Order: sequence, then C-alpha cells, then structure tokens
Amino acid sequence: MAHKKGQGSSRNGRDSNPQMRGIKKFGGQSVTTGAIIVRQCGTKFRPGKNVGLGRDYTIFSMIEGVVKFDTRRRISVYPASN
Repeated sequence: MAHKKGQGSSRNGRDSNPQMRGIKKFGGQSVTTGAIIVRQCGTKFRPGKNVGLGRDYTIFSMIEGVVKFDTRRRISVYPASN
C-alpha cells in the first residue's frame, strides 16, 4: 500500500512570475525620457551618459535621444541631432 497521496496536486502549484529581463532598446534606437533600456540582474551593463541606474539595476534614459552601446558594456544616450 502506498503511504503517499497519488495525485500530488495539493503540494505543487507554486511558481514565481517572470521578470521580463533583457535588452529593451538596442543601439541606434530612439528613446524618450524614462524609457527602460535594459532590465538585468546586477550590473552586467553599466550606465554611461544621460542614463540612470534603478534599484533593481534597471538602466533607463534620462533624456530623449539615441541609445549607444560603448566599449566595456557601457550604455549611453545622446541627444538626437536634427
């Protein structure tokens, strides 16, 4: 005779929600103020010019402009030239 329940559904069913991480805007794309560029775990990408770093290491734009990925995984936003 089995000493455990056969279905196992009462103890299962827990799962965390996805975090939707990754690069949201690539180099050369235009962004508005406050637009999220990268959501990441830790500082895989580092903030450059005109870019802010959130509490959860989210990199976001502080001005309107164009995204540029520099060397050493640094992200900057430069004003769009008209």
